[in-house]
Amino acid sequence: MGAKRAPQSFCFAALFLAMSACGPSGGEPGQESDAPAGAVSSLEPVPAAVRPGIEVLLADSLHLVRGRRAGLITNHTGIDARGVPSIDRLMEAPEVELVALYAPEHGIRGTVRGGDVIESGRDTQTGLPVYSLYGETRKPTPEMLAGVEVLLFDIQDVGARYYTYISTMALGMEAAGEAGIPFVVLDRPNPIGGVAVQGNILDPAFSSFVGMYPVPMRHGMTPGELARMFVGEFGVVAELRVVPVQGWRREMMFDDTDLPWVPPSPNMPSVESALHYPGTCLLEGTNISVGRGTERAFQWVGAPWLEEDVLAEALNRYGLPARFVPVRFTPRAPADGKFGGEEVGGVRLEGLTGDYDPVTAALALLLEIRGMSGDHWQWRASHFDRLAGTDRLRLGIEEGLDIESLRSGWDEGLAEFRSVRERYLIYPE
Repeated sequence: MGAKRAPQSFCFAALFLAMSACGPSGGEPGQESDAPAGAVSSLEPVPAAVRPGIEVLLADSLHLVRGRRAGLITNHTGIDARGVPSIDRLMEAPEVELVALYAPEHGIRGTVRGGDVIESGRDTQTGLPVYSLYGETRKPTPEMLAGVEVLLFDIQDVGARYYTYISTMALGMEAAGEAGIPFVVLDRPNPIGGVAVQGNILDPAFSSFVGMYPVPMRHGMTPGELARMFVGEFGVVAELRVVPVQGWRREMMFDDTDLPWVPPSPNMPSVESALHYPGTCLLEGTNISVGRGTERAFQWVGAPWLEEDVLAEALNRYGLPARFVPVRFTPRAPADGKFGGEEVGGVRLEGLTGDYDPVTAALALLLEIRGMSGDHWQWRASHFDRLAGTDRLRLGIEEGLDIESLRSGWDEGLAEFRSVRERYLIYPE
């Protein structure tokens, strides 16, 4: 797809996938724009600096919120390039009337443990009402949206299907569509890059809050691109607008952007953890520690009965573009309750090349640890299947299938996904 660079001045495409006639900066009336639907097009060059969608909105696209009472789905990752919260930027903008906040998993300030219910209340810093989207209610209700005339989304994703922020976005889109108000994604980079697409495609029969739609474990898309796909492919009805990241390219990892990294959740301390997460998160569906309660969550995998040297040697024999380093670590008050205060043996994952596939690395981990654990091994079967988006992976491991057999059909699914994905991409390589 001939995707365009994120723009400097804007003309927005029409609702859904139809293209609208643009004003003077985006082509002559009656001409079809070649920008992706729901994205912004421009004829002007883009500076090298990467700017998140919140900055682009305030610099170039205030018409999307001007004169409208705005609600904002966000958390502590919604910041500008200097680290100033988007809440503050919007509150200070004289042309913006921010009237409500909506909190995803981990809360508006990102301090709540994974899985813990978020309570509605008021934001102590702004006095605005905060409506919980991670409790009894995960989709904004009509009462929550009363008086809101445009709903914004500004949260940093990590690039994996399991991460719940994207599900919160999808449900927010649905609610906005039902309320007849626009939904605006203030886009952010995919921190683990926008090129690699890896893992299996979710079977819709296993749709859940940790994977609502048939996308891969590592999808290589930004929130804005996913939102466009949700509308175009999965039947989400919303008046969608995406304010792109300026200056981001698909091959960029987060460290290439010079934007400040804020852990999106308490156990996502670094971009390195995010890189391994599309694979090691699968082990959340077992009784094996993924390093929660340490400074290297999702980089370390282990259990008290494992011999780290033996495990590392077995894994390194697979010849993957990864290194498995023997380690011992002690989880401290882990939110998953696995081995708190116990020293465990395991491995640390290191991706060696750009071809690193964290999902394939996780398959090797599952096979070897399953074989070495004997009676210690436990599946958390329903959770594993939700994460895997199928029960075939768990059943295949139990049957003793090798990696290639476990991955059977994945390449064809990924090829089809990449073909469909092209229609919704915004950013160049």
